[in-house]
Amino acid sequence: MTGKNSVPTRKDVAELAGVSETIVSYVINANRYVSAEKKKRVLETVEKLHYRPNSIARALKGKGNSHVLFIADNVANDYFGRLLQELDSVAYDKGYLVSLMSAKNNRDFITRILSRQVDAVIISSASLAENYIQELVDNSLPVVLLMTRDYATVHGPAARIYTGIESGIMSAVRLLYESGCRNLVHVDRVSRNLHFSNRQDLRFRGFCNQMETLGIQLTEHSIISGCRDYDELFSAVCARIQSDEPVDGFVCRNDRLACTVLNAVLACGKKVPDDISVIGFDDSDSSKVIRPALSTIAMDQKGIASAALELIEMMVNGQTPTEKHLVTRMVLRETTRQ
Repeated sequence: MTGKNSVPTRKDVAELAGVSETIVSYVINANRYVSAEKKKRVLETVEKLHYRPNSIARALKGKGNSHVLFIADNVANDYFGRLLQELDSVAYDKGYLVSLMSAKNNRDFITRILSRQVDAVIISSASLAENYIQELVDNSLPVVLLMTRDYATVHGPAARIYTGIESGIMSAVRLLYESGCRNLVHVDRVSRNLHFSNRQDLRFRGFCNQMETLGIQLTEHSIISGCRDYDELFSAVCARIQSDEPVDGFVCRNDRLACTVLNAVLACGKKVPDDISVIGFDDSDSSKVIRPALSTIAMDQKGIASAALELIEMMVNGQTPTEKHLVTRMVLRETTRQ
């Protein structure tokens, strides 16, 4: 066992039963032939170690419903609601039930996930510490990472989906630059827990790298960060506009931020996009109804959902997951110059 109070892993079962981890996976998922003698040893060991009894029930009774947990920082975000809908539409016919949970950055959160016999986890979180993610991987839980940031210390068979957010932000910067904007500002997340971005964050990295590629110097005035709520952000945007430093374009990490920025720009008496352009990210419902309508970057949510389920099934079947790469799409509306 990996520790005195740790949850038993597939590796523990394999070692005690005297078989490979692949054989354990075949028995649990009932998807490959295993000799009766090896199958008996695996099932007896699973019962002895109390290893993932829900999975064993499926092995004994046939395929049932598996539980996929989707962990996100802000479950109220429109983007995650729509992505969950896409996941559900793909997953249900394959016998998976999907639930959404807000990330809690503490050990109790991880312990609860492991003790509730979740069958797989999809993570899109800037706040969940890498050591906690590693603990899920080490307990043989299939983990899919939606790459919002680098996961430099996470190793082992965790699957990675590059959703295109870095290149999407870069395309937003290029769009504003090509329309004549030269004084661009990146708007970082708001966070009551003070989880703000650095270059591990792929949106932040995309903005910085594209600015540098275009020869635009990054200064302290190039980023608005550190706001705890949207009222603080509104005030920070107004202060930035009213400062002596010029600004003619805001690149926002999501549409909700962009809507707040847009309201602040208009409240300061500026014309959009003649004086200042604003672009968001996610193509949320709010981007369509706010006026002027918000230009934004759309992600391939259906592609993300399909890729996540494909990777989960690979890991459940004992295969090494491959990386998936998707692309974003520019949605031009009224807040950028055409």
